[in-house]
Amino acid sequence: MNIAIIMAPRGFQDREFSVPYAYFTSKGYTVDVYSTKKGIAVGVFGKTFDVRHELSELDVNRYDAIVFIGGPGTPIVRADQLSEKIAVQANNSGKLIGAICWSPTILAKAGLLNGKKATVWYGEDNDFGMMTSKYLEEKGATYTGEDVTIDGNIITANGPSAAEAYAEALWKKLSEQ
Repeated sequence: MNIAIIMAPRGFQDREFSVPYAYFTSKGYTVDVYSTKKGIAVGVFGKTFDVRHELSELDVNRYDAIVFIGGPGTPIVRADQLSEKIAVQANNSGKLIGAICWSPTILAKAGLLNGKKATVWYGEDNDFGMMTSKYLEEKGATYTGEDVTIDGNIITANGPSAAEAYAEALWKKLSEQ
């Protein structure tokens, strides 16, 4: 199995990246990490990772799952139109899509959560001038408030405390394919 992880070049949530990355690699999956730019990405708590791929290089067809990481850097990824394009391509191709913490707003912005149940980090989104849960609802989602929500090929999670359950839910769904 091949998984693409997408995260911000700065301000990604350390645990939301580290836990799924370690989980997937321990299962023998190939995991490639993408961001809006190459180089050393820095997490909100200081974790670093050498990102070798830019979003412009991501070929959705090479992957079984596209996994978005959250954290306060999420607006950087969300502002890049390629993140929406990738999410839409993945959805249209029937790929598994994951988004944790603040990153479900990327899926909502791309129109993928319309008619879906989803969760998200509950907090103020200054870009939209409203709570993240309200933004999802405005984009047609049913906000669940759960730690992890699965609806079809989309798995959302609400933050770092759900990182392990998020990784496990993605793995279980991939194992069914």
